[in-house]
Amino acid sequence: MDSFMDFYFEEVFSTMDRDSLNMRFKRRELVEYFNTVIAGCAKGQNKSDEVSCKNFVQSALRYHNSCKSSNGDVCLMGKYHNVLYIAMKLAFDWSLQDNGTVAALLDEMYACEKTFERIFLGAIFGTSAPYFLAGWKSDFMDKEENVHALVYFLDHATNANLEYNEGDKTYRFIDVPLESCGQASPVRVVIQMGAAEMLMILLRFGARISSEAVSTNPVESILDRLKEYNRVYPYELVTCLKLTLRAVPRVNFTVDRNVFKELELPEDYNYQRKVALEKYGEILEDHLVPTSRCGLKPVELKHMCRCIIREMLWKNFELPFGIAKLPIPVSLQRYLDLFDD
Repeated sequence: MDSFMDFYFEEVFSTMDRDSLNMRFKRRELVEYFNTVIAGCAKGQNKSDEVSCKNFVQSALRYHNSCKSSNGDVCLMGKYHNVLYIAMKLAFDWSLQDNGTVAALLDEMYACEKTFERIFLGAIFGTSAPYFLAGWKSDFMDKEENVHALVYFLDHATNANLEYNEGDKTYRFIDVPLESCGQASPVRVVIQMGAAEMLMILLRFGARISSEAVSTNPVESILDRLKEYNRVYPYELVTCLKLTLRAVPRVNFTVDRNVFKELELPEDYNYQRKVALEKYGEILEDHLVPTSRCGLKPVELKHMCRCIIREMLWKNFELPFGIAKLPIPVSLQRYLDLFDD
């Protein structure tokens, strides 16, 4: 496989136009070609599909790095970068399990783009929407395959303990901002969309709810939207609220103390309670937010334990699959994994 790939890149790939892989159908044609090559090499060399696919991905990475190094460590983009997305699709198609190789592929993609939106956007919006948002089309066939691919790469990124530094911030794969969505995190975009199924996936893998320095946290954004429906609440949005409340100890409302300055309230005054009652009173009356999750009553001990245990699992890159390793009943495992409340 290595000698074939070296020959291909030197004699065939080098003659292709720089923009030859910008169109999705061209990338898919090349993916189909290499699918046949991988299957043939595995059979001809009496090796497993895993080994043949791994060799291809590593060859693609070497070629990309070689071209990048020859250009002052700056990616040439065009076909020289799109080869990474050929490798990405093949790794998914063959379910490549070599964690180090898949992690190296993700690292290389981030080094060039500083985002993973070509993995996330198709799963969040479907196959067509990314073209209008970012000018490209998803490499996966449909939304279902996009979601499966996202879970595949989430699993590998978690197992490889991947983290990425940008300025003074450190992101995990699941929280890297989406450039085409105003640098918002994937979980914030999903919450804004009210996509409950996608939110469940991200929360189970440990997406951070309040990792951004914005005016309001994502839970408040859901509550503000619910207020617009005059107490006839859409199911998807309510489901997003309930899932989010399972993943955070309690709602921390944004408090502007200058608004209450004239009231001369004591220093230890419960501003959270006042905001909850005055701003979201109807939602509380309709029991969409438990009083124990918004500062009106103490948080339940069981829920606090869940949050602390999940935080420890997150720190050790064990969400969500590390939950099954805990010596606790299945019912508690489901509770920790956010399936039950």
